[in-house]
Amino acid sequence: MSELARVRGLRRSYMSGGRALEVLRGLDLEIARGEMVAVVGESGVGKSTLLHLLGALDRPGAGSYLFEGHEMFGESAEVLARFRTRRIGFVFQFHHLLPEFTAGENVMLAGLIGRRAPGEARRDALQLLDDLGVSPRRDHLPSQLSGGEQQRVAIARALMTAGALLLADEPTGNLDSGTSERVFGVLRDVVRARAVSVVMATHNERLARQCDRTLLLREGVLESLGATPGGPRQEMARP
Repeated sequence: MSELARVRGLRRSYMSGGRALEVLRGLDLEIARGEMVAVVGESGVGKSTLLHLLGALDRPGAGSYLFEGHEMFGESAEVLARFRTRRIGFVFQFHHLLPEFTAGENVMLAGLIGRRAPGEARRDALQLLDDLGVSPRRDHLPSQLSGGEQQRVAIARALMTAGALLLADEPTGNLDSGTSERVFGVLRDVVRARAVSVVMATHNERLARQCDRTLLLREGVLESLGATPGGPRQEMARP
């Protein structure tokens, strides 16, 4: 598989109690096109920080980030904003849907923000909702949806902007185990069909085992736990 993105020497510190707390300490990562990568680790080790940097929501203290061959950390705020709305999708533990808009409108808005024509945004939104099994609920408000349906809509919205990479931070952490498995299964099938890469931070070992690779974030660097034995795309694992 060809490479989508590469991170080298990533460092990020925060001030805590008057001193600098280094969260990422020279982290390296490669992401292949169409690959699903799970990042596991204890709370507070920097999993969300890593996703924020990959999504250009934050800048590091040091390090490089090549995305499709382009160095992202040297780009202007304007360029990074376009990057986020056209190439990257974000899914969080809580759906964060706009309560005054229907499911279909929530997804369509993401396309409009990414500068798609209204007709195109509507068509793509309806297709994604259909792919994720919630098209019959497109005219319902978030308050009228179940937790699993709300998160499926949030995933559809993220995929409207995820031209290449979807970043998921505990995407099913707010759901019960059965719903979590079902929602993740739909997510996995849809991103596979669309050849979208995924980096997912999770505490859920069952979900992590369904990804192509699992990486442990510990003491500011990533350690490979390898590919899932017998799992999908095992040949893509790296040492």
